[in-house]
Amino acid sequence: MNRLILFTLLIIFLSTSCQETKKETSGILTKRELTSFLVDVYLAEARVDNLLITRDSAIKIFIPFEKSLQKKYGLADSTLKKTYQYYLDHPKEMEAVYDAVIDSLSLREQRVK
Repeated sequence: MNRLILFTLLIIFLSTSCQETKKETSGILTKRELTSFLVDVYLAEARVDNLLITRDSAIKIFIPFEKSLQKKYGLADSTLKKTYQYYLDHPKEMEAVYDAVIDSLSLREQRVK
């Protein structure tokens, strides 16, 4: 009888913890989606940097790039903010995203050479 109660409590605990995780991650980008978005952002930044213009002008030029990337990915500002906040609160996952971004950019660089 005690085992049955303990087992039932364990199942309830596990199911509620899984629901919290689903709530926490709903409406945010997956690691793969965020990685792809960030790779495109860094590539856009590199294009603007190659224009050899002042920082103020570069920012003015980059904003439309950023908006077009958001449109390409179908992202609202609120989704990006929520995604960034989630990954800032989960540094191990953020580290995994940036590791993937670095790997992707390194592979692209090797292909160009």
